[in-house]
Amino acid sequence: MKALATIIILHVCPVLLFGQNYQKIVFNEDIEGGYYLAVPPRSEKPIGVLLLMPGFGQTAESVFPETKIHNVAYLHDVLTIVVAGGRKLYADTDVVKRLNEVIDHVLKKYPVDKEGFVIGGFSAGGTIGLRYAEYCFEKPGGFPIQPKGVFSIDSPVDLFGIWNYFQREIKKNYSDVGVGEAKFVTEIMESEIGNPDENADNYNRLTPFNMELENYGNEKFLKDMSVRVYHDLDVVWQLENRRRSLFDSNAFASSEMINRLLLMGNERAAFIPSKSPGYRSSGTRHPHSWSIVDEVGFIQWVKSLLTNADME
Repeated sequence: MKALATIIILHVCPVLLFGQNYQKIVFNEDIEGGYYLAVPPRSEKPIGVLLLMPGFGQTAESVFPETKIHNVAYLHDVLTIVVAGGRKLYADTDVVKRLNEVIDHVLKKYPVDKEGFVIGGFSAGGTIGLRYAEYCFEKPGGFPIQPKGVFSIDSPVDLFGIWNYFQREIKKNYSDVGVGEAKFVTEIMESEIGNPDENADNYNRLTPFNMELENYGNEKFLKDMSVRVYHDLDVVWQLENRRRSLFDSNAFASSEMINRLLLMGNERAAFIPSKSPGYRSSGTRHPHSWSIVDEVGFIQWVKSLLTNADME
């Protein structure tokens, strides 16, 4: 086995993706999924990096059919990097190590600097991205970057809240999909970090936000960053298809997180409601989808951060 630091380019030839080339690069051959995907910009002179993370248990490749973010980034001189976090809902030691390795490699391989990163992702990927961004400012000496911005796409930003939601979903026993997910994820959480009643310290350490705290929690490390959370607020769909109210939505906690950032004086914290209903690549209507993000508006925001330009 080669050393962990070994960096290998898996494909000699790049793979064609929607008219663009992406590179699949192994940064650590000794771990499962130890690779990332890169979509270099058309100009080959990136103004910065957009790091995307898929949802719980999803592969990096799963992102491309669900969104055109990388297509728009390609046209606007932004290097897109996609890396999967595995079956993780939080930025624990293993996930942080993986992201640090990926970012270190990106900084060596591409003509970008550490001041030019925007990070985030979908569902669990957004939860991980938020806490990782907080760590970058909480413990700057141990992290390779300090991101210009961070975003989440229908992510559960409060680990206490998502645990309690899972318990309600199991008790409600209405949706087979919802109940199955709740049981599966809580079993993993309990085996890795315990339950929040008995292991509150673990949850407070890992959660991007704790809505029950009277004082500011980990979100205080985002007070000087541009932050966006995206949600499809179709409560009718949730009620009809899952018997869930807004109380059960990911938007419930993330809207409060944005509110507290605004109260801290962060005028660059924003809650972005979807302009159109979310759909998955299969054509299935679902509010929990990458497609709730307006790709053009999103990349305009990313580009404004990477070029230090104010958005109108």
